[in-house]
Amino acid sequence: MAVSARTRSRWARLAPLAAATVASQATIVALAPILAEVAREFGTSVGTVGLARSVLAVAAAGTSLPVATAGGRFGPARLIAAGGACGLIACLLIASAQSLTAFLLAHVVAGVAVACLLSAGFAGASAFFSGRDVAWALGFVVGAQSLAWIVGNPIIGLLTEAISWRAAYAVPATAALVALVAGLLAPKASQRGAGRSGLGALAAIWRNPGARRWTVAELTAFAAWTAELTYAGAFYVETYGIPAGQVGLLLACGSTVYLIVSAATGRHLSNGRARRYAVAAALGMGVAFVPLLNLTPSVAFTLAAFCITALFAALRSTASSVLAIGQIPDGESTMMAARTAAAQLGYVVGAAFGGAVITARGFGALGFLLAAGMLLSAVLMRPVPATGLRRREPWPLPEGS
Repeated sequence: MAVSARTRSRWARLAPLAAATVASQATIVALAPILAEVAREFGTSVGTVGLARSVLAVAAAGTSLPVATAGGRFGPARLIAAGGACGLIACLLIASAQSLTAFLLAHVVAGVAVACLLSAGFAGASAFFSGRDVAWALGFVVGAQSLAWIVGNPIIGLLTEAISWRAAYAVPATAALVALVAGLLAPKASQRGAGRSGLGALAAIWRNPGARRWTVAELTAFAAWTAELTYAGAFYVETYGIPAGQVGLLLACGSTVYLIVSAATGRHLSNGRARRYAVAAALGMGVAFVPLLNLTPSVAFTLAAFCITALFAALRSTASSVLAIGQIPDGESTMMAARTAAAQLGYVVGAAFGGAVITARGFGALGFLLAAGMLLSAVLMRPVPATGLRRREPWPLPEGS
């Protein structure tokens, strides 16, 4: 059956956005399977090497709002291409690092790449689509991130084991190259709100009650969710004695659920429905966290609880992203930069507090803390105004697309 021109156009517009989020996540998750090998080569601890993730997160959060300025002025396509190029440079610097200091500093460049790719990938949904198609696109953009967990991480692990951790960076480098090419081929158009500087974007968020409340709610939710992801592998190993090599497969199950739910639900989200879904899913995550980290009758039970949590997480992230789009008039790039900053700072906060709680009280106490965090996120998200998605023609595709 022939594919309609409209369908081809939609997928052509979606491809660079999905490529951007896959590349950003591949850069982030590449660190997990190689920690032990890097620590061994540089003669330091795994915890010290793990600081690279915090360096990346802080760099991404710190540059996300300045990046929004470029995104507003030049458009998401050019920003995706810039992020892909920056990602390639970061992978080269990391893979060739001859000292721990060089390794950590290279992750500053990786953080800038993530800021460009994530912000442009999400903001591009509003630039390339209109009406309900924005929500449809966001569902795929959110879900595409999980491909790095499902496909990228196992390959990184195999390359690390068979060759070296340096060779493993061919995976995120390939994803960055795809994003670079996709950005160069994507529609070239600037977004609205291009005049805001980094400080201007921050001021716009602070002055707008809905944007301000949404940003805090998103930071809280990401802190809870990333705390779970950070320590999920350790929970499987310590609770059930599962070999480290099998943990990635269990986490990939949750990532698969995340991908399917995100892609399937985006098209059903609009206006007030997005807010209701975001609030309800946050509450669902909170409820799921308690048995996930407190009840351990079997691996199957824990895996099922993790997949249920991933289901709610996918729904919440997609709905929250849709809700964010219209908070600042003509400020989609600003809000998506705020999303990038919230996600990355959430990792730093969640990892720090999660580690402290596990050390002091164990995984069970962490479950209750994460539940409280998701409850707070739901309370903060509830008054965020549900604004309509713009109904305008998306940017035209280049000649020959």
